[in-house]
Amino acid sequence: MKFGAVPTGQAAGLILAHSVLAGTKRLKKGCVLSDADIAVLAEAGVSEVTVAILGADDLQEDSAARQVGQSLLGANMSMTEPVAGRVNLVAGVDGVLLLRPEIIIAVNSLDEAITLAVLPNFARVRRGMLLATVKIIPYGVARHSVEAAVAAAGADAITVAPFQSKTYDLILTRTPGLKDSLLDKGRKAVQTRAATLGWVMRSCATVDHNRQAVAAALTDCRADIVLIFGASATSDRRDVIPAGLIEAGGEVIRFGMPVDPGNLLVLGRNAGQMVVGLPGCARAPTLNGADWVLERLAADLPLTNDDFAKMGLGGLLKEIPDRIQPRALRKSGNDLVPAVLLAAGASSRMGGENKLLRQIEGVPLLRRSAETLLAANIGECVVVISPDAPAHRQALEGLNVTIVEAADAGLGMSASLRAGVGAVPDDAKAVLVALADMPDMTPDAINHVIKAHDAGKGRLIICPVDDNGKRGHPVLFDRRFFENLQEQSGDRGARDVLHAVPEVVYEVRMDAIVTRDLDTPQDWRDWEEANSEG
Repeated sequence: MKFGAVPTGQAAGLILAHSVLAGTKRLKKGCVLSDADIAVLAEAGVSEVTVAILGADDLQEDSAARQVGQSLLGANMSMTEPVAGRVNLVAGVDGVLLLRPEIIIAVNSLDEAITLAVLPNFARVRRGMLLATVKIIPYGVARHSVEAAVAAAGADAITVAPFQSKTYDLILTRTPGLKDSLLDKGRKAVQTRAATLGWVMRSCATVDHNRQAVAAALTDCRADIVLIFGASATSDRRDVIPAGLIEAGGEVIRFGMPVDPGNLLVLGRNAGQMVVGLPGCARAPTLNGADWVLERLAADLPLTNDDFAKMGLGGLLKEIPDRIQPRALRKSGNDLVPAVLLAAGASSRMGGENKLLRQIEGVPLLRRSAETLLAANIGECVVVISPDAPAHRQALEGLNVTIVEAADAGLGMSASLRAGVGAVPDDAKAVLVALADMPDMTPDAINHVIKAHDAGKGRLIICPVDDNGKRGHPVLFDRRFFENLQEQSGDRGARDVLHAVPEVVYEVRMDAIVTRDLDTPQDWRDWEEANSEG
């Protein structure tokens, strides 16, 4: 390929290397100059342009990217169409990314014009997540280089091992004086992790923190996986959890791992079941070594001593900041924005009454909120409720909504958010997140939020604010943030996402309806008084 400046009159059919403003028309870099383009340039007084000239043995950037990308397309993946010499490989399922590093290195060593960037090996991925990018740096590359890259690659270079549906038994151990709140915190943390993997809890037992009690509990376990959360950290192979596993007739495969936090993990096997003694840091929602182990078990991947040894590379997790950033945007096939209505809360401040079932003008607040959404310019409406909520289902009867249960709803708003966002259509360009306890919300207000979304202007997150500048709901998120929304934990909802990327948050000034919710009996009394006819 040749590259350089040529007289404008000789540039027809060549690739424009740099964008040029010719009068009022901007010719973008990478375009093939037509006779009409040459006339515009000449009229604007542009005497020469910088161009790329492909030779007979060169491949254009998009063609080269497509060929290399297709040669790397492994199991459970798809590939985007090439744009500007780039193709992306995208996960087709939730699972664990598997790489052959020697192939990645080989492809990147052939020609500096051909680059392949991938996520880390064994990274946890979700369906639709960007896995790898092939980028051809110049406008063209030698055909023999592309052929060499294709030969070096292969469909097993990058694959996704999908998560498998599994059941688990949970054993909690108790020491004298251990607070019930600490036991409950451990149980909830385990349920959150397991739910994100698609696992279902079969049983949960609390036993004394001693070898005999652990062994007895293990004999009653029948699920695919056994998770043990000890009241005290395991500090030796002869400590309570590994000793109980041995007494039950099982074996310890590994004690300890080179991942911090998460060092004090136990992995074993008993009666055909994998057994994981969780480290104490697993009470927190932050990433730790237990996550790496559970993810591989979920994908039916082996865990040998060699696998554990390799985890030390990148295993220092303590100082890793939360990574919240927009992902690559795939073309959307649906202009209507789906809405997620969060309705799985426990109404804990209502003194035993469920606020969403309380009626306004003879209609439950939940149904009123869903009807308001359906009257706006939205696509699919997903309503997230708690498991075993027949009254909520009945309140929604007859409405054109998709009901989704958040199995771990008791762990906070983020659990409902994960369930709701996971249920929206794959081709959605954005999602509108709404609360079900806002009685004054209107279709016009919802439409106002939706209309403000403009990715071209960097308006990726739309957040309404009231007259006092307080942020409210509903909030719209561009699809670039779907992955981040599904990674949130606790009861903060999506606030951490908004705080992490303030540069793409666009605030829409509205009135008090966007911040008015009814959480307590007093809230209801005040609202009813303000809306009474007298």
